[in-house]
Amino acid sequence: MIQHRLYLVCLSIFIVVMIGSTGYFFLFGEESSFIDCIYMTIISITTVGYGEVIDVSSNIYAQIFTMVLIIFGTGFILYGISTLTAIIIEGELSGILRKKKMLKKIKHLSNHYIVCGGGETGCPVLVELNKNNEQIVLVEKSKDTIKKCQTFIEDLLFIEGDATDDENLVKAGINVAAGIIISLPSDKDNLYITMASRMLNPTIRIISRMTSQKLESKLYKAGADGVVSPNSIGALRLASEMLRPSVVSFLDSMLRSNQGNLRINQITIPNNSKFIGKTIQEIKLRKKFSLLILGIQEKHKKIEFDPEDSKVLKLETTLIVMGDVNHCTKARKWIAQTF
Repeated sequence: MIQHRLYLVCLSIFIVVMIGSTGYFFLFGEESSFIDCIYMTIISITTVGYGEVIDVSSNIYAQIFTMVLIIFGTGFILYGISTLTAIIIEGELSGILRKKKMLKKIKHLSNHYIVCGGGETGCPVLVELNKNNEQIVLVEKSKDTIKKCQTFIEDLLFIEGDATDDENLVKAGINVAAGIIISLPSDKDNLYITMASRMLNPTIRIISRMTSQKLESKLYKAGADGVVSPNSIGALRLASEMLRPSVVSFLDSMLRSNQGNLRINQITIPNNSKFIGKTIQEIKLRKKFSLLILGIQEKHKKIEFDPEDSKVLKLETTLIVMGDVNHCTKARKWIAQTF
């Protein structure tokens, strides 16, 4: 819309100048060059008051043409200036208003996820979290990177700034966030943000990207709950493609399927849930939400795969399920019901 208005203003001024220049050239013919006609047109419509290069005082038609040109030409110039001013003011004002509105939305978030860095690693992370219906906030200093992420998530909430600045983490709501994913290309920056995040929110779950294996122990000591190396993951993927191509194809098909957002997810039995003490058969996740239970993990115990229907649910037991993310969200709320 702004570009259209800008093009219209420039085109209008160009047409006025060309009409004025052509008119003078037609009236005076060989007496003046076309560049003199352009000059005469510009000084007339801008009313700058420079000396005339074409004498119109002895030509009544030229005088009438000049008066008409000044009236209409000056009007177009003033319209162009006012339009350009409005574009600048509206653009800045709308940008400020959008920023304030977005900061207000972020301020009201809780149990959301913060992603530091929206590059080659961070952008797919944002897309996956969004597909899982999670509330997310991006912290990124590059405007181009933010715009790229917005092509995938139109209503993306973001803080434009350096993620190593604690103030930007606070603006992103780190004190009430459920987790933070740190995916900057620099290991040193990731280490600092991990440490700062743990200090700002002792209970937050922190997952950090890592390039050098030497930094893994330091990241855990700094407060990371999980450390992921894209290089190691890539190596495992290459080996799996060679040894287990059907398994890899199955997982890829699940992630990229157009038949809903099918995912492997987890549901934790919260405090005061009325389903504590019930069996897997009694909660009927398969019948109510079309969720397939792949495994179960009790607190401080290993995962039990393909559990029996008679397995009793205890406090903070986690169910590993596969199904549509929307169904999983509904099931999570349903299981959170209290007595």
